[in-house]
Amino acid sequence: MTSRRTQLQEDTYFRVMRILQENPDMTQREIAKSLGISTSGLNYSLKALIDKGWVKVLNFSQSKNKFGYIYVLTPQGVVEKVKLTRRFLLRKLNEYEALKAEIDSLMPLIDESYVYSQNT
Repeated sequence: MTSRRTQLQEDTYFRVMRILQENPDMTQREIAKSLGISTSGLNYSLKALIDKGWVKVLNFSQSKNKFGYIYVLTPQGVVEKVKLTRRFLLRKLNEYEALKAEIDSLMPLIDESYVYSQNT
């Protein structure tokens, strides 16, 4: 079983890799903003992905990034993104099922409360 911190880290890696695959020439600031994280937090995640060999940085003069960099998933990165996607999706499905069960268990309380308030 993975820790909550590991899950959050994996979720961030998954989201970063998903954005990079779709938009390799986004700036770090743009990526961070779209993920709702700090630029330094994104930089930390990008460095980890680069160190793992899942992302590489290329110098590309046509990039809208003022430094001319693009971030590209490596072949290993594509494989790892598929694995992360699977784990992310399974975790979210489990969370959905747990939340649905909680909602289903609470719905009768709302119905009872509504009936009670109508009778008083």
